Amino acid sequence: MDIDQIRTFLSVAANRSFLEAANRLYVTQSTVSTRIQRLETYLGVTLFVRNRSGASLTLPGQRFLRHAKSLLLTLEKARHDIGLPSRFRGSVSIGARIALCEALLPEWISEIRRAMPDISIRSNIGFEEDLMRSLVEGALDIGLMYDPQHSPGVQIEHLFDETLMLLTSDPEQPWPNDDYIYVDWAPGFYAQHSNSYPNLERPAQVVNIGWMAVQLILAQGRGSSFLPVRLAEPMLRAGKLFPVPDSPQFILPAYLVSQRDNDSLVLQQVLTHIRLLAEQERQKHYSLPAQSEFADAT
Repeated sequence: MDIDQIRTFLSVAANRSFLEAANRLYVTQSTVSTRIQRLETYLGVTLFVRNRSGASLTLPGQRFLRHAKSLLLTLEKARHDIGLPSRFRGSVSIGARIALCEALLPEWISEIRRAMPDISIRSNIGFEEDLMRSLVEGALDIGLMYDPQHSPGVQIEHLFDETLMLLTSDPEQPWPNDDYIYVDWAPGFYAQHSNSYPNLERPAQVVNIGWMAVQLILAQGRGSSFLPVRLAEPMLRAGKLFPVPDSPQFILPAYLVSQRDNDSLVLQQVLTHIRLLAEQERQKHYSLPAQSEFADAT
């Protein structure tokens, strides 16, 4: 048994497909099959059952899943720790959705580094699917995201709620209009949006991250979109964006996802810091400029 076999097992388990695991690992499907066969031979059990829908874990496979995560995590940590300069006592990897990286994650990492200068931090940006897969496979220690998927071996904690507000570059223009940019924030946002606008036609512009919506509005010189007040507040005060009158506000919860069975002291200390920082974020009250400020800006 080697690390490639363990990583391949976890990838097949996470993707429920030998083919998808091969694509994710940049190897051939036959290589994935060979690695799993050798692992099954070593363990003396069948780990997967193949069917039309892909591959599902057998009971022994489910039992091995927790051990595989621990084994991979131990090996990865050993590789990173051995390569760390002596001034660091450990390392941790953090991945986040891009909207949570904007302003928030850099500030949080700065605070964590200030409190724990003797640790190394690796930061990644990704979408929920990739972040969850990396957590399950043991390649990521902590994930910050909007729509986590429940999976064995990970724990999910509520961090804080984003407030999404419909903002526009031109408050005088009637809404809805062809300049509206729909952001695919999460399934929960889609449900709230559909309930509030059941008859709204598919917008001409659809993006998967709020950052792109902002860039499109700035590049085109016009547009509207639902954006977190936390991120939009500077642009609101600068008179670049304005609330659309009488529009609803939506709640988008943000979550902290971490490995349930990881008892690393460094990881637990970082998680404690993140929880404290999230509590501070929950106590913040992002406010809109007064109407007089909007008037002055225009």
